[in-house]
Amino acid sequence: MILITGGLGFIGSHTARALLDLGESCVLTRRRTARIPAFLSDEIGGRAVVEDLDVTDREAFLDLGERHEITGIVHLAGAAIGALDPVDEFEVNLRGLLNALRAASAWGVRRVCVASTIGVYAGVDDVPFREDAALPMTAPHPIPAYKKSSELLATSVAERSGLDLVNLRIAAIWGPLGRPESVFFPVPRLVHAAVRGEAPDFSAPRRPAYGGDGSDYCYVRDCGRAIALLQTAENLNHRTYNVGSGRVTTNAEVVTAIRTVLPDAPAIDLPNGRGPGAPARDAYLDITRLREDTGFEPAYDVERAVRDYAGWLTAGHER
Repeated sequence: MILITGGLGFIGSHTARALLDLGESCVLTRRRTARIPAFLSDEIGGRAVVEDLDVTDREAFLDLGERHEITGIVHLAGAAIGALDPVDEFEVNLRGLLNALRAASAWGVRRVCVASTIGVYAGVDDVPFREDAALPMTAPHPIPAYKKSSELLATSVAERSGLDLVNLRIAAIWGPLGRPESVFFPVPRLVHAAVRGEAPDFSAPRRPAYGGDGSDYCYVRDCGRAIALLQTAENLNHRTYNVGSGRVTTNAEVVTAIRTVLPDAPAIDLPNGRGPGAPARDAYLDITRLREDTGFEPAYDVERAVRDYAGWLTAGHER
């Protein structure tokens, strides 16, 4: 069984679905989430088991291995940014990571995958971002600050203990179960507003969105499948993999897809061109390693993704 910490969360749920589709069984941990996604409900109590877990509790974490035959770990759980005092936030995330690594060693798991972020590339000039790029020793936000540190720590532990460790540098992810608004990119807000029949609100303190800006916007179903493929691949040639679409999607492309999928939605009028202070080139991930070692190819272009997400929302799953 594959243990997914945060397994009922946004990315965790879709990773679980992808692993189940590959024939695996899963243990899904949760801290507060009571929701069982509809696309997992038929599996709960069968090939998927839900366990309540505070990942900072070492004994409770290790006890999972007494109840389940866990062969791999995907560690996605973490404290929400801003939910705790900064010191407590880093402590919670670090304890969770160390407990996952401790459990992986104790149980003799085949592989442990640990979530990182595209944000670790902040300050890297060469685009697309490649896994072998030299990363600056600075970070503009708490998330990349922690993820850079966790990559270094986890890799050091793996090299000394012999763990098969994979760092997952994950792009901007959106889709079912995701937040209706992101502070980092406008796609969720655009789709949710269109489904509600409203114009998207970009008033302060929200960041304005410009049609010419974009990034590596990866649909969550593709993200989950990529992680599942990395977790289950027979052999991997690297410790670090980018997880994304491998291309830039502009905000204007998203708006065009929304107009196609939801022609009766209010017009979305984003300013043309690039926003003030935008980088010379939009960031995106080189996913050559992911393609070569797992055969992954994104299944969702922007129009298919918008259609799927709008269908999910209009079916009443969440707004």
